[in-house]
Amino acid sequence: MSKIICAPSKLDPAKAAQTFHIPAKKPWSALVRKGQTLRIVDCCGQQAVDTLFYNAADYSERYSVNDTLREQGSAYVVMGTKLVSNEGRVMACIVANTGGAHDTSAGACSCESNTVRFGHHVKYQHACRENFVLEVSKYGMTKRDIAPNINFFMNVPVEPDGKLAIVDGESKPGDYVELVAEMDILCVISNCPQINNPCNGFIPTPVQALIWDAPEA
Repeated sequence: MSKIICAPSKLDPAKAAQTFHIPAKKPWSALVRKGQTLRIVDCCGQQAVDTLFYNAADYSERYSVNDTLREQGSAYVVMGTKLVSNEGRVMACIVANTGGAHDTSAGACSCESNTVRFGHHVKYQHACRENFVLEVSKYGMTKRDIAPNINFFMNVPVEPDGKLAIVDGESKPGDYVELVAEMDILCVISNCPQINNPCNGFIPTPVQALIWDAPEA
């Protein structure tokens, strides 16, 4: 596992070009232009933020877990990680991070997986996959376009037998991850509604997204 580096940002939230409040359990999306900086803030702590990235000019190019992990040789997204697309191109780079290691292997919860894991009584609870489908439909995409995602702030250690564990989140109120877009990207978020495991401390809470314009040359 890569060394976890806590690297705070020098950007001033008051000078962000755009600021968004993402309610608990809800989806969100925005265009982030090449050179712009996106910060995702865990407002209350211990809140998983499921996130997808697409090439804004061609949605068939999207974030690739396999290419990203192979490129950096680590099981987690950390400071300095280059987020790589299924075309092998860098989509964005992590440039500031106070939230520790971020999972990109456990995927997104769905009504079907919730039922298998927690029982039929949770079948009708909302889930991240449904959030993603709802949000990408605004751009003409369908559930076939939902790729494996990043789970920012989600604590997923690898157990000795190789299985993934979902345990209490370690992020604190106000922790954030910040990335610079290397191409025009569509960012799609499901502010995870999961209440059956500790990824959200069993109580989903709001998060914030801020976008700063690229610095002038």
